Order: sequence, then C-alpha cells, then structure tokens
Amino acid sequence: MTARLHHLLSMEDLDAAMIELILDTAHKLHEIADRPIKKVPTLRGRTVCNMFLEDSTRTRLSFDLAAKRLSADVLTFTGKGSSVSKGESFRDTALTLKAMGIDAVVVRSHSSGAPQQLASYIDVPVLNAGDGWHQHPTQALLDLYTMRHHLGDLSQLHVAVIGDILHSRVARSEVQGLRTMGARVTIVAPPTLLPPSIQGWGVDVVRSIDDIIDDIDVAYLLRVQHERMQGGFFPSSREYARIWGMNGDRLRRMKAGSIVMHPGPMNRGVEITSEVADHKRAVISDQVTNGIAVRMAVLYLLLGGGPEGAGHASAEVMA
Repeated sequence: MTARLHHLLSMEDLDAAMIELILDTAHKLHEIADRPIKKVPTLRGRTVCNMFLEDSTRTRLSFDLAAKRLSADVLTFTGKGSSVSKGESFRDTALTLKAMGIDAVVVRSHSSGAPQQLASYIDVPVLNAGDGWHQHPTQALLDLYTMRHHLGDLSQLHVAVIGDILHSRVARSEVQGLRTMGARVTIVAPPTLLPPSIQGWGVDVVRSIDDIIDDIDVAYLLRVQHERMQGGFFPSSREYARIWGMNGDRLRRMKAGSIVMHPGPMNRGVEITSEVADHKRAVISDQVTNGIAVRMAVLYLLLGGGPEGAGHASAEVMA
C-alpha cells in the first residue's frame, strides 16, 4: 500500500510511486472540467485555507478553483490587510487558523521553510504553494503531468531546464521530480545564475542552449527573476535572449514531437519570443489547465482519498 501523504512540503517528500499516484488521480479528475457542472461532492464540509503571503495569480487561482471543484469551503488569507501586516507573528497566525477549525492550509511565502514551520504549529495538512527560493512542488507535479500527457514515459525523456536556476524554486522542484521519475536532465544557464550546490543535483550542465537543442524532448524555460537580482548577472536582456532565449530558429531545430514549457509569467522577448510562446508546440496553456487537476488530486489525497488519505481515485470522486 502506498505510504500516507501527510503534507506536501517538497518534492523530496515524494517517491516515484506517490508521484504516479498523484498523476493518475489527476488524470481521473481532469474530465470534471468538461462537465456542465464542474463540481463533485468529495470534500463537502471540509475547509481549505489559502494563505498567500506572496503575490500570485496562477497558483492562487488554481488552488482556489481546485478546492471549489471538490466542494470544499475556501478561506483566502493574504498578508496585505491582515494581522500579519500589523506585526502578528507567523506562529500566532497559524494558531488562529487552527482555532478556526480549518482542515488544510495552502501556503505561499517569500520565506524559505515557511510551510515546514507552519506544519510544526498545526496538525492539519499543509501544502507548499511556493516558499522563497526553496520549493514549488505542485508546479513540478503539474509539469510532470503535462510532459507525460504529451510525451509518455517520463523515464525516457531528456529535459533541458533553461535560465535563472539560482533564484528559481521551480527549478529545484522540477529537477527533483524529473530525476525521481528517471528522466535525464540538462541545466542550461549563465554561470552567474547557477547555484553553488548545482554539482550535487545529479544533472548535466551546459553553457549554451545550442549545445543540446536538437537532442531534447522538452525545453523548460524559466523566468528571469529581475526582482530578486541585486547586481548584473548578465550583460543585458538582449544578450540573454541571444544566448539562452528560445526563438523560432531554435524551435525549428528541436526534434519532431518535442515541446516547450514555461511556468509563467513570461518575459516575452527575454527567455522566450512571442513566436515560440504562441506556437502550437508550446504547451504553456496546458500547464495552467493541468494545474487545476493536479491540485485537485493533491487535495483529494490529503483530505479524502481512500484509506488514510492516500487511496486511488474512487467512484466517489467521479460522482
């Protein structure tokens, strides 16, 4: 029997069997979006708190919609205008949520480790929706789901993760998830945007996207996070686009059937041109759509999914 999923704090929490379970459950839940009434009663009576202490569009709306499609009640908590902005400690905020009787917390924070800290204060499932430079596990899961849908067996894939690795929580989660599933991963980035720990990631590292463009199944482009940069990590946006950006010429050099992905939001003209972003081989909109099903699956497995919260999607889910 698959081990119980207590929290989802990091991709390190998941082995290959649990990742497969989440992806398979998401596949069964995906068809709910095509129904006239896009809702099932699976989590009726449960309350999910979305605690977003950092700005977000896709992740926040996706978790909100995922919980509501499972019929959960949703509380949305943001740092702005709350007691946090008045100086209340993170622990006291957590204990307030606990006293309200919530059943799960989705948390996003500027601070690395905030979800782990929250999980130590309350005894309900905590889902990491992004913490500092650390982790973003549901982004990695929705990406794995998207790759599997378009390309099949993850263990046979060669994925290039390209761009601002240093500041990217997505990169860390992405690499861990892909390696757990047996995929080959190559990192492509300016030397100034590689973390010191990169040698321990178990990946190949190359300087130029042109070195591997004709051998990859997935070009996974990361946003250049200008807001996290204090100095000159590369000469200019134009120079970045020339060496590390995905453009039409590079897209045409990729092998047949390969795809382009991006977690969003995109810097068009920097890491990706509009020609590529709007091309049929760019599955960026699919990533957004699939994120709802994957987050539904995680909520279901934590709060309602069979024995000990980790069973297979039952007939109840599809009712």
